[in-house]
Amino acid sequence: METTTIQISKDLLQELKSRKMYDKESHEDIIRDLLEDSMELSEQTLVNIRKSEADVKAGKVHTLKEVEKRLGM
Repeated sequence: METTTIQISKDLLQELKSRKMYDKESHEDIIRDLLEDSMELSEQTLVNIRKSEADVKAGKVHTLKEVEKRLGM
């Protein structure tokens, strides 16, 4: 792996530090996770989203209250 230096503001550095999941997580790991979050969704995920949207439009959904009532909660 190559090492390079970039200049970032103190505010951005603090933001990166605040996103650490554990103390030894590197800035590279944090940036990579952020990049992954913005990447395109897979075709299967898009298919699942479309199916879910169709279910909502067709009324094939239940509210939390309905589910809780059905489960006797």
